Amino acid sequence: METTKYLQKLASEGDTEAQFKLADRLAFGRKTFRDPPWKEAFKLWKISAEGGHKRSMFYVGVCFDNGYGIRKNIATAFDWYLKAAKLGHRDAQYNIGMFYSLGDLKRKNHSKKVYWFSLAANSGHTGAQRDLGYSYFYGEGVQKDWSKAIYWYKKAAAANDSMALSNLGLCYEYGEGVTQSYRWAKYYFTKASRMGNVKAKLHLKDLKLNV
Repeated sequence: METTKYLQKLASEGDTEAQFKLADRLAFGRKTFRDPPWKEAFKLWKISAEGGHKRSMFYVGVCFDNGYGIRKNIATAFDWYLKAAKLGHRDAQYNIGMFYSLGDLKRKNHSKKVYWFSLAANSGHTGAQRDLGYSYFYGEGVQKDWSKAIYWYKKAAAANDSMALSNLGLCYEYGEGVTQSYRWAKYYFTKASRMGNVKAKLHLKDLKLNV
């Protein structure tokens, strides 16, 4: 692991990876800080991002999105997320998808939402896999396809996403996209409820009462 002094030397020479790592250490590497020095971290990420560093672009977006070290600016956050997303950063791709899903800043556009969720999901982003499954289940921005919905729900469920687990429970309870099975519905509801999913707990209770 590189020393901070060594990284500072590289960063001063324009090494974008070193600039990123220094910012990362400032923001997340010092557990003694109650409030991370966001201004310093932001400055380093910004320099690195302007040099073409993909992960730094994402974190510049995060800073503008949340007001970390800079005044909050959702429009600028979107622009930086988009830069990182176009370079293949899956968290940025998911965030862009959420902008179009929720109608924050941009008008709701389910087709664009599905496009960005698909890129992130295929790169292994759990939230994108779950939400892409939801899009296929209800036909939002894509032709309704329950088999594809189940496929993506199961991808997210394999990573222990409680919402995907709960959604799978519902699919098995009502036989939507799968052969109806109360046993599997109970399995998925139980697993999700143990992770604190309140809706899954209610579904499990209703399932026990009605079966």
